[in-house]
Amino acid sequence: MDFIYMGILGFLLVLATFDLFVGVANDAVNFLSPAVGARAAKFRTILIVAAVGIFVGAATSSGMMDIARHGILNPAMYSFEQVMCIFLAVAATDVVLLDIFNMLGMPTSTTVSMVFGLLGGSTALAMVKLVEGGHTYAELINTDKALSVILGIFLSVAIAFVFGYIVMWISRVIFTFNYKRHLRWTIALFGGLSITSIIYFLLVSGIGKARFMTPVVTEWIGNNEMFILLACFVVFTVLMELLHLFRVNIFKIIVLFGTFALAMAFAGNDLVNFIGVPFAGLESYEDYVASGSGNPSTYMMSALLLPSTTSPWFLIAAGLIMTIAIFRSKKAHKVIETSVNLARQDEGDEVFSSSRIARRTVRNVLAATSVVDRCIPRRVKNWVNSRFNMEEAVLPEGVAFDLVRASVNLVLGGLLIVVGTSLQLPLSTTYVAFMVAMGSSLADRAWGRETAVYRITGVITVIGGWFITAGAAFIVSFTFSMLNYFGGVIAMTAVMAIVVFALVNNNRKFKKKQEEESVDILFRKLVRSHDKAETWQLLTEHVRTTQSAMAAFAGEQYGSVVNGLLNDDIKTLRHAAEAVDDEKNMWKRYRRKEIIGMRKIDYLQAVEKNTWFHLGCNSATQIIYCLKRMIEPCVEHVDNNFAPMPQAYADELRPLCDDVITLFNEAAKAIRTGDFSDADRILVEGNALKARLSQLRHQQQDRIQREDSNIKVALLYLSTLQETQELISAVRHLLRAARRFQE
Repeated sequence: MDFIYMGILGFLLVLATFDLFVGVANDAVNFLSPAVGARAAKFRTILIVAAVGIFVGAATSSGMMDIARHGILNPAMYSFEQVMCIFLAVAATDVVLLDIFNMLGMPTSTTVSMVFGLLGGSTALAMVKLVEGGHTYAELINTDKALSVILGIFLSVAIAFVFGYIVMWISRVIFTFNYKRHLRWTIALFGGLSITSIIYFLLVSGIGKARFMTPVVTEWIGNNEMFILLACFVVFTVLMELLHLFRVNIFKIIVLFGTFALAMAFAGNDLVNFIGVPFAGLESYEDYVASGSGNPSTYMMSALLLPSTTSPWFLIAAGLIMTIAIFRSKKAHKVIETSVNLARQDEGDEVFSSSRIARRTVRNVLAATSVVDRCIPRRVKNWVNSRFNMEEAVLPEGVAFDLVRASVNLVLGGLLIVVGTSLQLPLSTTYVAFMVAMGSSLADRAWGRETAVYRITGVITVIGGWFITAGAAFIVSFTFSMLNYFGGVIAMTAVMAIVVFALVNNNRKFKKKQEEESVDILFRKLVRSHDKAETWQLLTEHVRTTQSAMAAFAGEQYGSVVNGLLNDDIKTLRHAAEAVDDEKNMWKRYRRKEIIGMRKIDYLQAVEKNTWFHLGCNSATQIIYCLKRMIEPCVEHVDNNFAPMPQAYADELRPLCDDVITLFNEAAKAIRTGDFSDADRILVEGNALKARLSQLRHQQQDRIQREDSNIKVALLYLSTLQETQELISAVRHLLRAARRFQE
């Protein structure tokens, strides 16, 4: 049997490597978003600073793996066989869940994933023991830890958001958006306070917990904490003033130093989330082998109650893997992008659509704000508004927010984590970092009336994902543990296969998603461009890509609708309906992006092209609405099992459908390539098709009048012909507008 557990152990160590990759990819948002969003330095420089912090944090980690060993389960009550079933289930669940969130570009908590995975896996086998009798749930499971994590979710979200709002509002009142004009008497104090706060954070959450710190040094730091902080404040305040006099940007120093500190602390403290469970499995196996016990089902794992003896070389190796991951992981960049977009000062790339709860929230807030606004004296309002004057913003092209907000996010995030640690409040680092950023962006008036619904939807989506993480980790780990225990080797092998399949499939989907997001890459290049000629070329390519895709989409979905209707295929019709809804939301985002691009091109060129640009946009919108009007009655008809289309209708509609699809594909090709030599012919053919449709409509109207046919089917067919005609008109307008826009 030993070779089976050796195989499990080997797989656990492989999962540990993968977990380091996916874990740091998700946690990267915690310490990289402020620096990346404010462009405190070149992206590579920011990565190097963070990578150094990660390596130092991991290599000097305290190696406190106790939460994985006995933080949730009581190992003295579980056999070696049982803990290996649990650890395999937890590691598998953790890797798959985090990889899914990374693929979606959503930040989540690695701590919650691991803790609830352990809780689910342990509960599964605890139920087995409860059925057998002789034990209570409290003896088997440490419920206090699970409850503290749940409490931490609520505390982290609420506290971080509120404090992020308050501190950012005060900071903006002090510095304004034109912060370079208000630095003379404030920047030294702000810089000294910020650097001191970061050092305090390092002492409590980073260096203070490092394994090289001796008890004597730790005790001395604890006894002289206030003196150290006061001395740091004085020294760094003077130093910041001197650097400011030499025209050094103090905010950049704060942001980069804060990035290093948070990266170091996160790597050191959260390392257990990535390798804790696999290494607990390794130490369990070593203890089992050393005992000489031949029965894994009876050998109890009391050894896991002892402190971990993780080798420093393992920690160094983990730090090296995490350092490589931060440079290589494209998923990390995706997660960072989500956080930055939700916090950006301008409209930018809104990746989330509107939701009912977001719209209701904005409406209620506006109503409440109007009431409060009437109670504030006009002079006070005018003064506050003057401090929040966006027209004075020092915001370079392509920057999501300024260095003031980036500094507040990093410093406040670190301070809240320190305070939570000191008060023994289980604040989640991920939740703190994200919600501080959201609170500060709200205080900075980044959530305007044009963007608030999208930003709130995004925040709700992310927060909802956190709760899903907890629930999914518990359920999946519970299921895997049960399978491992009752299914034996076969089930364990199946679980391993599921993990491998999930990872491969997620990466395949991520690559496909990246290919589909080539348009977004174009937009990011467009936003970063300062050359108006280059901006025009990028905008033209963007418009060409989106409009050609819309024409091709119209042909594809029209074919699906006709085939679904004629074949009574409700599945095809529902897929078409979902595709049109998705396209509608995507097209809204594309249109916002392209309008931003139009603002960046030469003014005279914009005046010349505006008419054709908006005509093209409106035509694309009409295509979507034509398809929706066509699909909805078709879905209702087929879903209700009404009479199918007569053969006479099908014989008329099928050849027409083929000609319409051909026309749309030709229009898409002309727009995509920019070659409009056949445009006139396509337009003429479109007119000919409209004439055929008019003839068929009149014919169908005569049928309705003269024949005793099924009225529901007859009207549905007539409606389909009418919308087909409108669809052709919209595509013809799109082709004409695209030609004039690209000329």
